[in-house]
Amino acid sequence: MEDSSTLFKARKDKMNELKESGITLYPNGFKISNTIGELHQLTNLSPEILGEKSITLGENGTTFSVAGRMMAVNNFGKSSFIRFKDRTGQIQAYIQKNFVGNDGYAIFKKLDIGDFIGIEGPLFQTKTGEWTILAKSFRLLSKSVRPLPEKYHGIKDPEKRYRQRYLDLIMNEEARDIFIKRSKIVSTMRRFFEARDFMEVETPMMQPLPGGAEATPFKTWHNALGMELFLRIAPELYLKRLVVGGFEKVFEINRNFRNEGVSTRHNPEFTMVEFYQAYATYEDLMDLTEEMFRNIAMEVNETLQIEYQGNTIDFRGVAVTDTDTADNQGNIYNDESVSSNNGKWRRISMIESLTTIGGVDSSIIGDSAKLLEFAEEKGIKITKKERYGKILTKLFDTLVEPKLIQPTFITGYPVEVSPLSRKSDTNPELTDRFELFIAGREIANGFSEINDPADQYERFLQQASQRTEGNTEAHIMDADYVEALEYGMPPTAGEGIGIDRLVMLLTDSPSIREVILFPHMKNV
Repeated sequence: MEDSSTLFKARKDKMNELKESGITLYPNGFKISNTIGELHQLTNLSPEILGEKSITLGENGTTFSVAGRMMAVNNFGKSSFIRFKDRTGQIQAYIQKNFVGNDGYAIFKKLDIGDFIGIEGPLFQTKTGEWTILAKSFRLLSKSVRPLPEKYHGIKDPEKRYRQRYLDLIMNEEARDIFIKRSKIVSTMRRFFEARDFMEVETPMMQPLPGGAEATPFKTWHNALGMELFLRIAPELYLKRLVVGGFEKVFEINRNFRNEGVSTRHNPEFTMVEFYQAYATYEDLMDLTEEMFRNIAMEVNETLQIEYQGNTIDFRGVAVTDTDTADNQGNIYNDESVSSNNGKWRRISMIESLTTIGGVDSSIIGDSAKLLEFAEEKGIKITKKERYGKILTKLFDTLVEPKLIQPTFITGYPVEVSPLSRKSDTNPELTDRFELFIAGREIANGFSEINDPADQYERFLQQASQRTEGNTEAHIMDADYVEALEYGMPPTAGEGIGIDRLVMLLTDSPSIREVILFPHMKNV
């Protein structure tokens, strides 16, 4: 097999020959009459539906004008069959010297796989019954200088696929399907919110203070203002300012940036939807989230049961009772207990999950010292200076989260790890907060919001003390946000959903890099 440098030189030679013969290598203005997908729809019509139209598909019938990238060529002396594709599909074309002329066929012979061409001609069926465009004329639309990867081997190196996503999309239909689904997921989500009277908004991507989540921000500098700015880690505090201003139902789909490690679940730049609803509670948002996920799953995959990395994930509701127990994957039901429309996803408090799923003895659940001893026995690294709430969440992350395969809401997060969440009326050490877990990973985070400015101010002060103790990701005091609350914010609940992880789930993708068109990579 020829190496890439030899093929590259051969293509350059062909380009020069085409130029010398007066061919424009990159023309503009070719008009298409149909996409390839539309031609397939036409040829799939039954004879009864087509009626007299079936005649127009023959050699002497209607002429179609189609364009796309050549993906394969089979030469037979004075004729050739090619396969070419556009965004809607692939079709075969027949190039014959008798129809395009000697000069035209000589030009065609200098074209390569990867070139874009426009073809005009009728459709006919070959002896095998395959509908094919009979080229009465063709035109080179864009010359491909570099050869495409070899068809049957494609691009096997994942890093090359991510760095050169354009090649991945050309050669890999599975990759194309993932990003088509991604677009559909986002558009379905947008329609879901709009149908429920949410207003889409945009908030600053560069902020004077990083806030809305615990994370290390990216820093930048604004020359004209002479000030440091931060790429946002979350839009939360700005969206809640809008609720103060009277926009009672808002959502934003946009990028967040967190200066953290890269893994199969993390990319420094990622997409989230955040939404806020006045006069709602965190429980209302759990109901809304179930409805939205079912809606998206049906729209995108046409089923409420999906396969993800060897597990069957069931988005249908379940009738949960007090006697339900979790197996080693966090499943709590079988097919007989499923209620297809009006059941609830499992809802369990963090503390209960630690004892029923995580194997923590209920007798030590309130004792920090004994929990630290337990963690040490399990090989879980937690420093002795950690507060009680942090100890609970770190135990949860290790012992429970990986086992939550079926959709599960974990509620009752400690105040210490929930600086923006409303305290529970029944237990002031906990908050009205949930996180949604599916396939052993967090997908969403939501809570009833603090609308008491004094409480929020005190929480910011607690975060400031954590920063002095070395927690550089703790929230910074945002005095303007506290002032906004002093003007009054109605009872409100808000939520953030990681769209990249949702796309991973609905496309059975093992890595977040598979669902981001251009993931961040190290320089080479």
